Amino acid sequence: MRRRHRPRARGWTASALSTGLLVLASVTGPAPDPELTAATATTGTAAATSATVYYHTKTRNWSSTYLHYAPDGGTWTQVPGVRMEAACTDWVKTTVDLGTAAGLRATFNNGSGTWDNNAGRNYDLGTGSITVKDGVVAHSDPCAGQEPESPRSATVYYAAGPLGWSTVNLHYRPDGGAWTPVPGIGMEQACTGWWKRTVALRSADSLRAAFNNGNGTWDNNNGADYTIPSGTSTVRNNTVTAGAGDPCAGEEQDTRAPSVPSGVRAAATGTSVIVSWEPATDDRGVTGYQVTRTGGTAGTTITHVSSTVFSDTGLEEDTTYTYTVRAVDAAGNVSGTSAGASARTGSAPGGPATGTPLGTDPRKDPIYFVLTARFNDGDPSNNRGGSQHVKSGNAANDDPMFRGDFKGLVDKLDYIKGLGFSAVWITPVVLNRSDYDFHGYHGYDFYRVDPRLESAGATYQDLIDAAHAKGMKIYQDVVYNHSSRWGAKGLFTPTVYGVRDSQWSWYYDERRPGFEYDGLTVDPKSGKSYYNGDLWSTAEPSGNTCVNWGKPTGAKSPEGYTIYNCQWPSPTSGMFPKAYYHQCWIGNWEGEDSRSCWLHEDLADFDTENAQVQNYLIGAYDKYIDMGVDGFRVDTAVHIPRTTWNRRFLPAIQERVAQRHGAGAAKNFFVFGEVAAFVNDKWNRGSVNHSAQFFTWKERKEYSADDGQAALEMYDYEQQQGTGNQPTSTNAFLDGNAYHAPDHSRFSGMNVIDMRMHMNFGDASNAFHNGKDSDDSYHDATYNVVYVDSHDYGPNKSNERYTGGTDAWAENMSLMWTFRGIPTLYYGSEIEFQKGKKIDCGPTCPLATTGRAYFGDHVAGTVKSSDFSEVDSATGTVATTLQQPLVKHVQRLNQIRRAVPALQMGQYSTAGISGDMAFKRRYTSGGTDSFALVTVSGAATFTGVPNGTYRDAVTGDTKTVSNGTLSVPAPGKGNLRVYVLNGTGKIGADGPYLK
Repeated sequence: MRRRHRPRARGWTASALSTGLLVLASVTGPAPDPELTAATATTGTAAATSATVYYHTKTRNWSSTYLHYAPDGGTWTQVPGVRMEAACTDWVKTTVDLGTAAGLRATFNNGSGTWDNNAGRNYDLGTGSITVKDGVVAHSDPCAGQEPESPRSATVYYAAGPLGWSTVNLHYRPDGGAWTPVPGIGMEQACTGWWKRTVALRSADSLRAAFNNGNGTWDNNNGADYTIPSGTSTVRNNTVTAGAGDPCAGEEQDTRAPSVPSGVRAAATGTSVIVSWEPATDDRGVTGYQVTRTGGTAGTTITHVSSTVFSDTGLEEDTTYTYTVRAVDAAGNVSGTSAGASARTGSAPGGPATGTPLGTDPRKDPIYFVLTARFNDGDPSNNRGGSQHVKSGNAANDDPMFRGDFKGLVDKLDYIKGLGFSAVWITPVVLNRSDYDFHGYHGYDFYRVDPRLESAGATYQDLIDAAHAKGMKIYQDVVYNHSSRWGAKGLFTPTVYGVRDSQWSWYYDERRPGFEYDGLTVDPKSGKSYYNGDLWSTAEPSGNTCVNWGKPTGAKSPEGYTIYNCQWPSPTSGMFPKAYYHQCWIGNWEGEDSRSCWLHEDLADFDTENAQVQNYLIGAYDKYIDMGVDGFRVDTAVHIPRTTWNRRFLPAIQERVAQRHGAGAAKNFFVFGEVAAFVNDKWNRGSVNHSAQFFTWKERKEYSADDGQAALEMYDYEQQQGTGNQPTSTNAFLDGNAYHAPDHSRFSGMNVIDMRMHMNFGDASNAFHNGKDSDDSYHDATYNVVYVDSHDYGPNKSNERYTGGTDAWAENMSLMWTFRGIPTLYYGSEIEFQKGKKIDCGPTCPLATTGRAYFGDHVAGTVKSSDFSEVDSATGTVATTLQQPLVKHVQRLNQIRRAVPALQMGQYSTAGISGDMAFKRRYTSGGTDSFALVTVSGAATFTGVPNGTYRDAVTGDTKTVSNGTLSVPAPGKGNLRVYVLNGTGKIGADGPYLK
């Protein structure tokens, strides 16, 4: 049972105000209930039962100050509270009528999400004159004998209507003062087309200003900024009109509340409840929702969310909870309360409590990628071959497709750590349903972990916790684009035509009352299949939309059996509701239909612009965020419009991580998408919408509120803008030899796999030159995930695992581990596992003959690693594996990269450098200043570099630079030199390549 702590106030973050999204801020004071009557406040002379609160503002650059308070025994004011008035120099004040109360509890804020809550304790204040200065409470009148400060301010009206902005921020500095942090402070919509904000100028006569929409689009008066005097001014079409009248005079303010949310639903699983509802409407747009929960010992709680789904976890067992929802618009108008929805929790799940992400910069962590079901078998009892076990040839090899599991992965975490990897990317964990679904990309029940991967004592939570205990991250592969062809449990599952005649009785299991598919449990009657009795029917189901139900198609199966209409789900069969699933096949892979049609018959394409589909997916992946995963690798990201990612899924991920694990964890929760651009140029056949770098950016234009319409508008607009008018960034590049603070204000929240380098890894030099050619079009290429091959393709869209030779592999690794981006290795590549083998051929050949073969035989035995790249002991086959040349190579590369921050997070440049794969990198932060000169395989000369002492991390060689030039002879293929300014010297021991 959870202990209830004293509730504290929630405030909207500045970022929420600038983007128009309401997000739950850190808990810092009592949660205001909009339905409670606010305590009253007045300004003026204090009475005997009042408190005049003075707040010192000199150390804060707040344009306004609010007092958020509750009289002892009373209720809290609504956020942000009561605006305080100027009292005298550096002080503001408010007088509070306490009634019969003997004091009050208080917090202070700037009205835009920045709070002073006494380090989370709130302030306890009494009566009379009270001062609060830098956390110290005293009783006095700091303004006695001083003239009241003149309330000098500037009221700014900004005409955003011509720009189509739905959010406006004012970024400013009073003359002689400091600029507000980017993007500035949110402006309030004053009337149609106009936004307003009043800011304090103190002793200044004017301010400098620029405006933006919170998504990276700015109006800075063509680079000159605006000068705005005190008093009231309007800014329209690059013109400031001082002393202007109120442009909204006589116009109606936004006082209309949104519609009441409808269709509220609540469903419990264990001690968690998923609440979802239909979107509310508003004449100016809904910005968020308030979810009120009643029930349990915690009583009534209110949570603010931006999406139309809320996942409530860690609740009491066997308890009924009721939820209601209210919608909020940008003006703060709140809708009426929805009808309630109730759910009763069950028993708490067994196993460990939810974990916590490690929360460190993801660029520090090289990634090891495994197909969990093919990596290592720790528990043979959960092995499953499925309906294709014999047909595929796996049975003859005693090699069921589901063979590896979480227990096997936990058992070999020390192997991965011994290689030097501190992040493990695993294939999807949700319950799959297909004839050949070991890879995890045929999701069926997105809210359940596939039992074929779990064991007693080795659940998914156990894996996460075990990895974290070793300082290793877990990146979960997730799919938002599609389900299996059998639908998504809890959203929609199609009924298929099936007949148990002499031909098909082997396939269509008899129905079993109470039997539920879980992928693991064998049908009790047949004793061999994994049950599809819940899917089929001979009788046409009520509401059937499938055409020609049950009639023969005229086609035959490979066995010669009659095939019937509606027997196999497909996009054009009419078996899927248009609201949830798309109804077409992709015709043009670089066209708009690539994001609104099916990829493959086993990949039923979600309509991700539908709110209920969004709710289903957001709620599902909230579960895994709560478990403490460290990031998501996003499958088929290119097949969902960028607008939907930026509006719905990416903010929901950030919101949930921040809610459950804090802002620091949210900042470093690593999301990297697969944007499959299989071409060898910077832009994917000229289509910006289908290029990897495109997805790293926020939108730069406002689109329709409807997600489906917005997707079409965005596609058309960006295609017309073309490749020559896309945003660019210097975030990955040094300014000469200097590191500069990156600008992440336009970041979408999604990083990407570097598809161009992947496609060009026929040789390392080709990958290097193609990679750096694209880097200005990524938001920040230092976060790119870089690999040579994967479970899908080798370089240049090869269908085979990389077979360029051991020396070439070593050279590829040397480049990946020192160039910008995050090096990633597909399981087994450290021993050239299955080189030259076809990566995948489905059930038409045994897995043992493919690039997805079982790896466990190569890591059999025991291995212990107390630190990264360090193996304390090893026995059996794994000991032999650990002696392979590329294993030694990657171990040392990881040692060197881990010791040199510039190689992890540094910006780079090739200016002033001769040599093929040669570059300089630098990272500067706080007390860290790491500068490295790198050359891979070939000779290089670095000119114009800082003078000083450089030491090579590979050989320990020391070079003193006094004329800005350092030359390095060719170290040999696969070898490299890393000269670090003021470095420590040689890192690790010589190996077959690094020496």
